[in-house]
Formats: sequence, C-alpha cells, structure tokens
Amino acid sequence: MFEHIREDWHTYGGDLSRQGLGVMLVYRFGRWRYTIQQRWLRLPFSFAYRILKLLSQILTGIDLPCEVQVGQRLIIEHFGGIIISGDTVIGDDVIIRNGVTIGLKRTGIAGAPVIGNRVDIGAGAKLLGAIHIGDDVVIGANAVVLQDIPANSLAVGVPAHIKPRSPRQQT
Repeated sequence: MFEHIREDWHTYGGDLSRQGLGVMLVYRFGRWRYTIQQRWLRLPFSFAYRILKLLSQILTGIDLPCEVQVGQRLIIEHFGGIIISGDTVIGDDVIIRNGVTIGLKRTGIAGAPVIGNRVDIGAGAKLLGAIHIGDDVVIGANAVVLQDIPANSLAVGVPAHIKPRSPRQQT
C-alpha cells in the first residue's frame, strides 16, 4: 500500500490541494483493508473506509470505489462529477477530467469498461457498457463511447466516432 501511496504522491506532485490525491489515498486505504484476513479485525477498517469514502465524495465530487482495478499513476485532473463503476478496470497513466462517467450501460446488465494504458479522457465523456478502450486513446470532451476503441485512436462525438490518430496527435 505504501509504495502505491508514494507513487500517487509523486504523480500529483505532492500537492495536497489536488482533489485526486485525496481520493487516491482513500482508494488505496480501501484496497488495503481487503488484505486483512480476519473479518472481525477488518470490520473497523471497513467502517473507517466507508466514512472516508463518503467524505471524499462530498468534498470532491469524485466516486472511486475500492473495487475498481486501477493501474499506476492515475490522474484525476479536475474537481467534480466523476463517477466510476466498481467493475471498471483502468490501466496505467490514465488521465480523467471532470464530469466523466465510466460504468454500466444499463442497470442489471453486467459489464463495465476496460481502459488501456495512456488513455486521456476528456471532460464530460461517458464510457458505458462492457467495452474495451485500447492503449494510447484520446476520448474527446463530451463524447459518449458505447463501442470498443482500438489502440492509437481518437473518439469524438455523440455517439463517439472513432478516428485513427495521426503521428502529430500522438505527441
């Protein structure tokens, strides 16, 4: 847990005023509590996690449950309106901006997005359903993604249209 917290600290430049850092600390604590084998010993930590998660949701407007599988160096860039489903898988070096929803397409239908490495998700984007987002993808602001996106692509629009990224866009 502490190596992940150290990495998160460096990712956010040690700036406690960035809301993403606080949310990541609560997320790491929530994941760590599952390593405690004895249920009776884990119970007070679970209670503390629920309180901390609720406080972080109220203060930051970011819902990142500990059931999400997060890779290294996730950056939650801006304050508010970020909702991530507990079934989601997020790769390394992903950037999420404000107003993003990552989750289920419909209630009662299993399947949340699997997001690759180095994905940049624009403000207000919605990623819904059991979709796979490839590596090095850029999702434009307010895009609604309902289908798989191959690696090195750009997704824009409602519903999202997929375009290959040119070498200039990849820098």
